[in-house]
Amino acid sequence: MRIIRSVEFMLSCLLSPRCLHRFGVLGLCVALLLPVAPAQAQWSNNRLPNLGDGAEVPLGVERRLGESIAREIYRDPDYLDDPVLGDYLQSIWQTLLASARQRGELTPELEQQFAWEVALIRDRSINAFALPGGYLGVHLGLISAVSSADELASVLAHELSHVTQRHIARMISQQGKQGPMVMGAMILGMLAASRTTSASSMSAANAAIMGGQAVAVQSQLNFSRDMEREADRVGYGVMTGAGFEPQGFVTMFEKLQQASRLNDNGAFPYLRSHPMTTERIADAQARQQLLPARAAVVTTPTHAMMSARAQVLVKPGVDVLRSLVAQANATAFAALTPAKQAGVLYGATMAEMEQRNFVAARQNLARLQSLSGLELSALRVVRLLAAELALTAGDPAQAVSLLEPKALLSSPNDRATRMLLARSRIGTQKPLQGKTAASELSLWLNQHPRDASAWLLQASAYELQGDSLRAIRAQAEARAMELDYGAAVDRFKAAQLFAHQMASEGRLDRAGHIEASIIDARLRDLEKLRREQTLER
Repeated sequence: MRIIRSVEFMLSCLLSPRCLHRFGVLGLCVALLLPVAPAQAQWSNNRLPNLGDGAEVPLGVERRLGESIAREIYRDPDYLDDPVLGDYLQSIWQTLLASARQRGELTPELEQQFAWEVALIRDRSINAFALPGGYLGVHLGLISAVSSADELASVLAHELSHVTQRHIARMISQQGKQGPMVMGAMILGMLAASRTTSASSMSAANAAIMGGQAVAVQSQLNFSRDMEREADRVGYGVMTGAGFEPQGFVTMFEKLQQASRLNDNGAFPYLRSHPMTTERIADAQARQQLLPARAAVVTTPTHAMMSARAQVLVKPGVDVLRSLVAQANATAFAALTPAKQAGVLYGATMAEMEQRNFVAARQNLARLQSLSGLELSALRVVRLLAAELALTAGDPAQAVSLLEPKALLSSPNDRATRMLLARSRIGTQKPLQGKTAASELSLWLNQHPRDASAWLLQASAYELQGDSLRAIRAQAEARAMELDYGAAVDRFKAAQLFAHQMASEGRLDRAGHIEASIIDARLRDLEKLRREQTLER
């Protein structure tokens, strides 16, 4: 079973016992029963009111609710931190955030209090979802299905608008009007379902949840048509304001409508949580027609390669991997556009890598590198693939030579290069390379302290140097950034104990004392957060 099978169906999905055992529902239950603040007018003199204005759920409560769900996503095996896809997604996401900020949709208070993080989910279904508190998720199936960055931006802008207009908070507020008895009955059912896997107990949980009152509450959890229209309207403005082609909004609608007619067999949850009504499609088309005529949206080499990467990373099975390889050797390959050729060769290289056919992977990579007309971002993606192939094939030194600053003529400023370079340095098993990796990662973490994967890599780099104290602390920081405060406290206590042992043996130098002081301070902070997390549960 997969993570969150629907988009803004997220809350109603949590009512399903199939999903409950994969998510921490206690944070959700507590937040639903928290007293809500009186509604306050938030309309400015120069801005028309939106449906999301005046939501009664405080921003802090919504953020904590989102964290309680995000924490379980980070623990799930289907959660994927792929820096290459992540950079591509962030290039779109950050542009949309800037547009929403400029338009006034993303207020300073909202930007400060919400997370605004996007997670990749290893799921082949065409889906994306918004969680409370500014957490978003994107399934790999969506990335592999869209034809351009503009289509992907249309989905992300729509989800972003659900958050900026606080539609989720409004839905939660509506649940409070159903009464504490109804919510209490639902919570009992949720708890029963989340703590057992036996058939009889699950049946009892189902009975508790599926009562008439619970069904009435569940019916309120879906986004209303008015909310969908508003997310379309605001999202369209955010997307076009960010410089993406408005045609992407229309083609995405048309693609989903076609899927609804021909193939909605459960692989298209976005269709049910975002019904493709003719009215919504007509609205998108009308907005498009008001603009000057534009050229059709085309697939770029970078997008084609990212789409192929998503298709491989979803773990589709040997048959699909072989079909990706076959496309690169088919007679029809020559008739493809250069962008599609890049995507096919990228997918074939990755498919051969997955099957450990490194000779064939290098051959496809050489064909990819020989393509002409690739934009700068595409050349970067190809270089990363070459380094990834070298590392996977057991030659980390070659990967380092492809990625280190002297090969790039400048210091890498993208996350994918930094992370892969650190992995490659650590893969050499040379302490000096580990020291360099730790230093480079420290510079990155000073600017991006919430990067859990970078903390874990830094832990490995310190272990390679034999610096166990810093390695344990880095492991603890990684758990904290994943919102698992209990595990973080355990690792910080282990670091604290190790520091005391080193001090008693006279092995703790001045730098070690500074590190021990940091550990003590972080432990106090995390113990407080863990107590708050326990109370919420």
